[in-house]
Amino acid sequence: MLGNNAPFSGFSVDDIDAARTFYRNILGLTVTDNAMGFLDLHLAGGARVLVYSKPDHVPATYTVLNFPVADIDAAVDEMAAAGVTFTAYPGLTDEKGIARASEPAQGPDIAWFTDPAGNVMSVLVD
Repeated sequence: MLGNNAPFSGFSVDDIDAARTFYRNILGLTVTDNAMGFLDLHLAGGARVLVYSKPDHVPATYTVLNFPVADIDAAVDEMAAAGVTFTAYPGLTDEKGIARASEPAQGPDIAWFTDPAGNVMSVLVD
């Protein structure tokens, strides 16, 4: 029933113009405006994410997008130079904001940041 179309996810922001600037100019993603006045983020592999404006937006407190990278240190350095601030979690992240795969972290090396609307995102080792 649903297998013939590519699914996509979406999340809200409080300022569509600030989101467009962040995703296009800071993160370097392909961003298009759709017919409804929202944004489509075009990701690797043909994935698409809908970003829509919502007047009563509440930032997601969970990770809404994960960006796999080959070299997390290089990605964090490049993003920080572009103005991205990484979230520090005492006892979990290092001075760069990276949770390393060794204890106490579980899983891949990962670093969290937020978009201008406060939604949580990450870069992590692929």
